Amino acid sequence: MITLTKEDGPADLDGVTHLSIGVSWDPTAGSSGGVLGALRRKQGTDLDLIAVALQGGDPVRLAGLDSLDPLGNGALLHSGDNQTGKGDGDDETVTVEFAKVPPVITSIVFIAAAYKKGSSFQKARNISFKVYDATGGSSQQVADIWPSLLTADNGCLVAKAVRSAGDVWKLQVVNETGKIKQGDERALMRFAVSK
Repeated sequence: MITLTKEDGPADLDGVTHLSIGVSWDPTAGSSGGVLGALRRKQGTDLDLIAVALQGGDPVRLAGLDSLDPLGNGALLHSGDNQTGKGDGDDETVTVEFAKVPPVITSIVFIAAAYKKGSSFQKARNISFKVYDATGGSSQQVADIWPSLLTADNGCLVAKAVRSAGDVWKLQVVNETGKIKQGDERALMRFAVSK
């Protein structure tokens, strides 16, 4: 088992064959009461968990939004788009099977974003990111990352998995926020390589 915090620096994932990262959030009415508040809670808000596979500093594949298996071999799988935040547990997850990741992929960056127009972190509550060691078919939580509620940003770079010498992966908790132009996939990619 590994235990991760941002302050610990990169954790060696030797022996971890499958890693999952999940995001969960609750819909909120914000300061609205009555009918408008009920409608906002019912509608929810759409946050997105996105994994970007990098070749050096160049983004080459994206898991999330409408791409669930971008490498085509199950190495990087997205659970699908939850557009409301309703339900228990993780609302969206990305799972990496390290043995299947092609050698040209040098790192994988995990981002949560209010990417679609009209969505925002401020329209969600209790946002959290969980990191799981999913080796052997069962998931054991190894980190719980909570972004600041004070941010006006709409993107959070949650963590980064980096391939090191000997084909060993390391995972670093990043938990840094920033602005991403909504609906702009290139802006999302620039954010992925900026941290």
